[in-house]
Amino acid sequence: MVDLSARRMGEFLRIVLLYLWNKPDGATTREILAFIPNRIKLTEQEIEPFPNAPHFRFYEILVGSAMGAVMKAGWLVKENSTWFITEEGRLVCKDFGSAEAFYTESQRIFEEWRLQRSAAQVTVEEAEEKAWEQIRLYLQSLDRQEFRYLVKALLEAMDYHIIWMAPAEKTRGNIDMIACANPLGVGAPRLLVQLKHKTPPISAEGLASAISILGLSDVGLVVSSGGFTADAAELVRTHPTHGLSLMNLRKFHDMWLEYYEKIPFATRQHFPLKAVHFLSLDSNR
Repeated sequence: MVDLSARRMGEFLRIVLLYLWNKPDGATTREILAFIPNRIKLTEQEIEPFPNAPHFRFYEILVGSAMGAVMKAGWLVKENSTWFITEEGRLVCKDFGSAEAFYTESQRIFEEWRLQRSAAQVTVEEAEEKAWEQIRLYLQSLDRQEFRYLVKALLEAMDYHIIWMAPAEKTRGNIDMIACANPLGVGAPRLLVQLKHKTPPISAEGLASAISILGLSDVGLVVSSGGFTADAAELVRTHPTHGLSLMNLRKFHDMWLEYYEKIPFATRQHFPLKAVHFLSLDSNR
């Protein structure tokens, strides 16, 4: 059995934080663990199977304790199944002089949290992560027309009226659909929608085309299944006068779920969701 040193665990954790540094949309555990071997050579012991689990040993140690410690230290947050780096986490990457000190401090905080963690909580976290991974892969597997159909259905469930859609064969251009608050298309504002599917994360520079087409009475929505870079999210957050909103896959999923009952049954079958209930022993519920 391998006992990873504090220095080694610190190296793993710093790779995790650096990986998340430019990912405003966050990343799942699976994505993070797939990235680690690209940055650091794993030993034979670290990649040996973990007893009674379909994972490598370093997976169980890193996810089972180390990342939880960093989360409880306030350096990472986990929303549903997605991990995000916090501003404090960014500072920590610069402040700690060694990987060992980095890990030791996070472990100290983790020990206080570990005693309160129940098996039920672990079950829920694992289920949420597997469910999101399945949903993410499904949405990304759709072709562009199928994904555009779902975006249109969501906007209609939100009481928008689609007054124009680009032809199905359209693969270029800055506008995929135009929506208004009324069926006649009069009044303001108009919602100009740009769809990006199966592309790399959209950068701030990539948002320039979406911003350039907005008139004084227009607002824009960029939907990207590949997400957005940190500078793109910062641009929209710090310049709300651009009248632009961003929607990644996570936000699309959450809004689809919020408006699920308003979406026609036949349309829901193109992206069907089912609620599953778990025992909740959270004292703060």
